[in-house]
Amino acid sequence: MQPFKHLTGVAAPLPMVNVDTDMIIPKQFLKTIKREGLGEGLFFEMKTKADGSQNPDFVLNKPAYQKAQIIVAGDNFGCGSSREHAPWALMDFGIKCVIAPSFGDIFFNNSFKNGMLPIRLPQEQIDKLMDDAKNGANAVITIDLESQEIQRPDGEKIHFDVDPFRKQCLLNGWDDIGLTMRHEKKITDYEAQHKQNQPWI
Repeated sequence: MQPFKHLTGVAAPLPMVNVDTDMIIPKQFLKTIKREGLGEGLFFEMKTKADGSQNPDFVLNKPAYQKAQIIVAGDNFGCGSSREHAPWALMDFGIKCVIAPSFGDIFFNNSFKNGMLPIRLPQEQIDKLMDDAKNGANAVITIDLESQEIQRPDGEKIHFDVDPFRKQCLLNGWDDIGLTMRHEKKITDYEAQHKQNQPWI
């Protein structure tokens, strides 16, 4: 998992509430356990017309937002079923941070485990960032995880809270496997001792 420390990128506005995981990545894209390629299915039913062509009105299809790295969203983002493909699809598209008033609990936890930063903010601050995000290619904001601050285009800084343990995992790029491998020597020593004490196992 890549460390997350600082991010400067275009923020795309998605002023919708209750964006569930089926909207993020529809069920027909869940046949794979590979993370690569899932960006193609991200928000598929919103960004694609019935004839298969792109919907020019969908925010991530607009030229200014096609390389967005941040989404500013409405309340309860990522609710619904517990599909880990949802953060995978966002990450594969290039989204590294979602800012919203609240998140579905499972999506929120899965995001951290996959290297993506979900930020909860009060609605008043979301409204400011949503206005910023509507400025197209000028909607560039900076997220500093170390100082826990978001810098708006006008220079104003907004503080955000994050669990200290999850913060350290993101800063160091530790997923569940990485956390386990930090104890590799202890594990190896235990296995060697166990083999010596009980060689018949």
